[in-house]
Amino acid sequence: MKMGQTENIYLNDPKWVREFLTGLFKTAIDAANPELCLPQFLPEPPRGRTIVIGAGKASAKMAQVLEKHWKGPLSGVVVTRYGHAVPTQKIEIIEGSHPVPDIAGYNATQRIKECVSGLKGDDLVICLISGGGSALLVDPVKELGFEQKQKINQALLKSGASIDEMNCVRRHLSRVKGGRLAALCHPAKVISFLISDVPGDNVLDIASGPTVPDPTSCADALQILDRYSITLPDDIRSLLETWQLETIKPDDPCMKNVEWHLITTPQMALEAAAQKAKDIGLSVHILGDAIEGEAAELGRVMSGLAKQVSRRDQPFARPCVLLSGGETTVTVKGNGRGGRNVEFLLGLAVALNGASGIHAVAGDTDGVDGLEEIAGAYISPNTLARANLLKIAAREYLANNDGHSFFEKLDDAITTGPTLTNVNDFRAILIS
Repeated sequence: MKMGQTENIYLNDPKWVREFLTGLFKTAIDAANPELCLPQFLPEPPRGRTIVIGAGKASAKMAQVLEKHWKGPLSGVVVTRYGHAVPTQKIEIIEGSHPVPDIAGYNATQRIKECVSGLKGDDLVICLISGGGSALLVDPVKELGFEQKQKINQALLKSGASIDEMNCVRRHLSRVKGGRLAALCHPAKVISFLISDVPGDNVLDIASGPTVPDPTSCADALQILDRYSITLPDDIRSLLETWQLETIKPDDPCMKNVEWHLITTPQMALEAAAQKAKDIGLSVHILGDAIEGEAAELGRVMSGLAKQVSRRDQPFARPCVLLSGGETTVTVKGNGRGGRNVEFLLGLAVALNGASGIHAVAGDTDGVDGLEEIAGAYISPNTLARANLLKIAAREYLANNDGHSFFEKLDDAITTGPTLTNVNDFRAILIS
């Protein structure tokens, strides 16, 4: 229904607003469905064998779609997050842990390496990569114990490091990331299909670039570890300092027969949501698909923008929707249940302090915000008032990084289940 003269009837209806904003989130997720994105990119079968490998939260769904549309024989192995497997007939699906790797992911990675051994020049490797692949595709350098690898990964996740910083370290401590997986496939042709979950859609940072050459260095990885005071075993530090853990570089001969294609991105998801809002007559502004920074601080910044729109119709006139994507970070200081999207929303709600006419939703498009099987949450002008009635102190929950508990107690959490895709965070603010 178009807005027009009756717009205020709908925009003043809290139930309608909530359904509208959660509907925008669903639209963004649906736009990144591999069934819609992958088939158009598939090549013709090769003269030799076709081997399918992959890793990520969407990799199983991508494998299922590939099987459905592929014209020739194929086989292979992909690893996905627990609970994200789907039925396949020719491609083996293995589940592992995310965001902290486990032995199941390690074993799946060994199976993938076995699949690509002994290939020839007329063979084709199709690599299906999506967000989450960094933790799922796990094969630490032999000098690094598996438990040490897990501890470093946990420290990075809690440090507040950006995704590109974390992935630089991961690449240099792995035997399959930073182009090394593509090198294992040589001399076969390698085609990677990627669903982007990283700010800027840098293919090097999607699952830490297992089939992408890496221009960063051991020195870069060391600087990041030192910047966030993350300790390393002495022998690993020595190997980095002497450049013995260097990744595959762009001029390496094994990368000549390697290509990659982005099949869907955060921007595409935002544009789909924007179109849905425009279809009912609302003004929509996409603020960016690659916004980073501390989640709670971004909430405060967005609060200032939303209040300026609400009070002065600047820089946008009301009613309007502000959309954004990207990947924020949370420097963990408390012991709450976390989640960067709920941290953003809690920071936004506190800063708005009940400002009228401003509603928002935020969630992770893979259906998992942080470590929880919860996608995100919703806030309205009465969020803090309702919390106060229940004696729930928003600022205390924010300080404890406990956004999931806060929104669950208000019954404002959003649960989607595994979406089988991943184009990073989605944020929508409606200002009426």
